[in-house]
Amino acid sequence: MRDVEHDEILGRAFDRRLVGRLARIARPHHRLIAAAGVLFPLIAAFELVQPFLVKIAIDDHILRADWAGLTGVAALFLAALAVLAILRAVESYLMNLTGQRVMHDLRAAIFRHLLRLDAAFYDRYAVGRLMTRVLNDVEAVNEAFTSGLFAVIGDIVTLVAVVGAMLWLDWRLALVTFSLVPVLAAVAAWFRVRARDAYREVRRRLARLNAFLQESIQGMTVIQLFAREAHEHRAFRRLNADYRRMLFRSTIWEASLYASVEALGSAALAVLLWYGARQIAAEALTFGTLVAFIQYTTRFFLPIRDLGAKYTVMQAAMASAERIFELLDVVPAVQAPPATSRPAPTNAAAVEFSSVWFAYEDERWVLRDCRFAVQRGEHVAIVGATGEGKTTCARLLNRFYDVARGRVLLEGMDVREWDLAALRRHVGVIFQDTVLFTGSVESNLQLGLDGRVTRPDLDRAIDAAHCRRLVETLPRGLGEELLERGANLSHGQRQLLAIARALVYNPAVLVLDEATSSVDPESEALIRRALARLVEGRTTITIAHRLSTVQSADRILVLHRGRVHEEGRHADLLRAGGLYARLWEISARTQQG
Repeated sequence: MRDVEHDEILGRAFDRRLVGRLARIARPHHRLIAAAGVLFPLIAAFELVQPFLVKIAIDDHILRADWAGLTGVAALFLAALAVLAILRAVESYLMNLTGQRVMHDLRAAIFRHLLRLDAAFYDRYAVGRLMTRVLNDVEAVNEAFTSGLFAVIGDIVTLVAVVGAMLWLDWRLALVTFSLVPVLAAVAAWFRVRARDAYREVRRRLARLNAFLQESIQGMTVIQLFAREAHEHRAFRRLNADYRRMLFRSTIWEASLYASVEALGSAALAVLLWYGARQIAAEALTFGTLVAFIQYTTRFFLPIRDLGAKYTVMQAAMASAERIFELLDVVPAVQAPPATSRPAPTNAAAVEFSSVWFAYEDERWVLRDCRFAVQRGEHVAIVGATGEGKTTCARLLNRFYDVARGRVLLEGMDVREWDLAALRRHVGVIFQDTVLFTGSVESNLQLGLDGRVTRPDLDRAIDAAHCRRLVETLPRGLGEELLERGANLSHGQRQLLAIARALVYNPAVLVLDEATSSVDPESEALIRRALARLVEGRTTITIAHRLSTVQSADRILVLHRGRVHEEGRHADLLRAGGLYARLWEISARTQQG
């Protein structure tokens, strides 16, 4: 929860460093930004011309009963309104178009960066936080372009123009209007701070509510299993009520700011009317000038009134930009070398672990001086108790992680010297928890090959994986659409498709990580037959807890305390009466019990 709340901390509304980085991202769209910038003074000019036309209409035509001249001024006024409406529509379109394009580029950059990050990064960051970066934070940055930074610049241009016009018309009336500005600035600053704190609390409570909702939906089966529906509903109502109360408090502060600015604006108009009336009586001011000043005063206070909302938008945008660039600045721990080379044909082992030390955190070593080699075409099994580093070996082989000491060699060359794409094309891994993506069965089987697989090759892989019957039972066969993570298939069916996918991918080295666990006996028999076809003539490493699945391996490695404790064939290890024999005895008793 602390991480979630940290994500909602708001900082400054304007950070030059962050704005500079956002400007570099927006640089490809500089023409759109320039076009929007050109419109700001045009819009300000047409905003200013309307009160001036009203002054002319009153002083030069209405008071003189010049109805013909008044018609011309009215026509100019309507034309100015029409042009202003068109300019504002174009401005809004350009700002939103710029924001959407920047948002598109930023999301693409974040996702491209996420694809490059290593497995250790995903061990530290929750999926929900990364989703927030790609979706919510980028949306907040878009708001900075459409409702924040551009709008503030437009308001500043308009304010400067209004102040200039008021000073030009009558500097004495202008000073009367500006006399309340210090009070207005103090009130706005006071309310802004309290509105900011209230908004921060709104974001924090919304984060808590979202986190609770995500956890509850993901764990709905367990909630229903333990009959905790009423308890969860009470907890949700409590969090929802906290969010509602804080939202009301935030609304009160914002409404108070609006009301205060409106009240001060009305007070400024009252002072203006009092002073202006005295000037008109003294014939030092025309009635049309006073009316124009009233309209200019309204235009002066309007952007100030909206300052609170824009300040909040910019605060959220800067906080989101900070988090986005923090993510983009993460340097992948696993990177392809600047210059890669292909392994030369040698008599070296297909896979070799040479004095490998590895820890996921600090120096809590999972592997300690681990050494073993797998020859070309050999089938080697790695067994051992939970936490001995079996799966870690697979992760080091295809560089999900890098070793702390020692070397992992593939075809005689350090895996750190391989091009990452070539390395992972050479080493295929079938994990215990098979991942299938939303889409057709066929697209999942051709994963990573971009449609380069012919239909006969695909059919051969399906037959070899013994999943022809599975494909035929699906309503649309290979065109059947899979749900998220293949949820409309059983675990065994997903595993069969993973084996077929590996056959299509056809890696030189294959790693099977508990590929037959958690399935029913019938599915296990199908998977074992499919695996037998898969490992033929291929360098294979099988990782298993169930020792009954590795009896046919050419060699069995027993990991203990991070290194190879024993190795040999199944029968030889049993006769030796060592650690493997004890593990076999425990496994046999468990199956009998």
